[in-house]
Amino acid sequence: MRAGDWLLAGLVALTLGVIAADRLSGGAVQAWIASDLSATARIAGQYLGWVGWALAPIVALPAIAAVWTFIGAPPALVYVVLARIAGVVDAINRAIGDMVRWFALALVLVTSLIVIQRYVFGVSVTKLQESVIYFHALLFLLSSAVTLLAGGHVRVDIVYARLSDKAKAWTDILGVYLALFPMCWLILDTSRSYVGGAWQIMERSRESDGLPLIFLLKTAIPLFAVMMMAQGVSMAAKSALTIAGKPAPDGRPDNRQRVEAV
Repeated sequence: MRAGDWLLAGLVALTLGVIAADRLSGGAVQAWIASDLSATARIAGQYLGWVGWALAPIVALPAIAAVWTFIGAPPALVYVVLARIAGVVDAINRAIGDMVRWFALALVLVTSLIVIQRYVFGVSVTKLQESVIYFHALLFLLSSAVTLLAGGHVRVDIVYARLSDKAKAWTDILGVYLALFPMCWLILDTSRSYVGGAWQIMERSRESDGLPLIFLLKTAIPLFAVMMMAQGVSMAAKSALTIAGKPAPDGRPDNRQRVEAV
């Protein structure tokens, strides 16, 4: 099994455990979620924000290392750190991509089941219909980072393919810092009130028999931005290594492990 398969199995086991605990406790878990989860999430969000600011120097490190090459070779430790950062980020995003690939299969199966229920048996299940939206959104949002790792995003290539490796590396660094990071930061900033408001009221479906997890679905938006920024750091780190003439870890899934580009 891949790391993503274990991750998915762990999430399923955790979900089943929470459901079992709620039933055994007579609804105590659900009551806690309704009363205290939003406050707990607010505190957790503050800590995660501090962690993000603490990790900010890592975001700037590839650019510093690349510019450093104009005046001399950076310390060997810098190369080790850049390679390690790229390896860790690639492994995390690859595991998440391996996990969400199952959502594509679930999307096909659930959609087929909905069509059969509606047009053969005349039955309509709201939760099942809304789950299609969840699978679709999570598939695209959470697989975007590993798609960037695999080089699967749309690229308008006019001169890039004709450039040398170092010129490509500089192009990638400029693209990361001038386009990818600002866009991801804009998504994080504009989604703060949107996602925060959903957590504050524990937003659920407008349908009485729908899925009560809208606040979790909306959380995938800032998570997408963070994952893309992390993959951008990995991309910039590999480019800095290339500029310095050092071997850069590939990290891309091979043909057996490749996540379909979306």
